[in-house]
Amino acid sequence: MVEFEYVKTRRADVKPIKAAQVPIARFIIRWATRFNVTVFRVSKARLMNKFPGGYPVGVVTKKGARSGRIRRIALIYLGHGDSKLLVVSQGGTDKSPDWCHNILAQPDVQTMVDGAEQTYRARQVSGEEKARLWPHLLIMYPYFDQYQARTDRNIPVFSCEAPRRADPN
Repeated sequence: MVEFEYVKTRRADVKPIKAAQVPIARFIIRWATRFNVTVFRVSKARLMNKFPGGYPVGVVTKKGARSGRIRRIALIYLGHGDSKLLVVSQGGTDKSPDWCHNILAQPDVQTMVDGAEQTYRARQVSGEEKARLWPHLLIMYPYFDQYQARTDRNIPVFSCEAPRRADPN
């Protein structure tokens, strides 16, 4: 059993996800996300812009690593200065969602927040950086602590930064 020093919740305090429930949960998440993304984008972020609990939504757009098809996911919007943070939690399941593989393969992403889209370059943060970011992530969404406690998977965190513009001089 893997435990991370910065995670305050202990696995014994978190209800595990039964293996039989994972496919059902992934199916529901996939369809709910598609619906959320469609309504969010069509309404220019005026509708379905909050997850239950009032957590703000951002939509991340990216190309599939193998298919090259456009993929969109609704995630909790996590601002951090000029960057955006993406947490690959999926509720603390033992497998990362496919979008994590897509970002590792092609790190350019587009995000839509409050109706505005912007392009970013994603990079996976180091373990030390994740530990430093952890208190900020918990302020934004406290359930991340339970999700990390639930799994041996080191939940990846990506920092998305705007590409630097070339100096014209």
